[in-house]
Amino acid sequence: MARLLLVDDDQGLAELLGQLLELEGFELTLAHDGAQGLNYALADEFDLILLDVMLPKLNGFEVLRQLREQKQTPVLMLTARGDEIDRVVGLEMGADDYLPKPFNDRELVARVRAILRRIGNTTQVMEQHHDDISIDTSRQEARCQQQVLPLTDCEFALLQALIEHCGEMISKETLNLQVLGKRLMPFDRSLDMHLSNLRKKLPEREDGRPRIKTVRGKGYIWLA
Repeated sequence: MARLLLVDDDQGLAELLGQLLELEGFELTLAHDGAQGLNYALADEFDLILLDVMLPKLNGFEVLRQLREQKQTPVLMLTARGDEIDRVVGLEMGADDYLPKPFNDRELVARVRAILRRIGNTTQVMEQHHDDISIDTSRQEARCQQQVLPLTDCEFALLQALIEHCGEMISKETLNLQVLGKRLMPFDRSLDMHLSNLRKKLPEREDGRPRIKTVRGKGYIWLA
């Protein structure tokens, strides 16, 4: 049974979502402000955190920032429908996905299952090596030049997908389905933001060559 943490100050909505998710077979913990949610997230182990942006005491961005200093637990941000900037900021800070409010109950469950399914899929191959990078899926850990990379779940899955197709262009549509578990929609920048974050965390190669090539409008290539 997957363990979820829902952090939302709308107690009525939180209780309704709690009932829905429990009926779907998830074990749910509720927190109604950012400080409480952060304490729960750091003190316990959850498979996924559903994190609202507008929270008392600590807003969702601050909760995410402090969480990412210690843990890479997958995070699904809940944002206001019109706040595109919130979605971009959340992804830049290490959120795995976002869902605009108000949302359909079935879409929420689908997003949750997609993220959890992605976590499960990364355990199929135990260890991979490519040049100065090693990927240990049993520990959900990637190393480059002998240093552990502080990757989120999405960044880890993206790195693994790119390396598995080394030297080949992998389309944005394919990556979106494989890494984010959803179809690529117009104006959705989630994948681009995750790739940008991954690039920032990868050390430069000793010979100075880039690791990832962008094929504009089509996809990406992990360069051999």
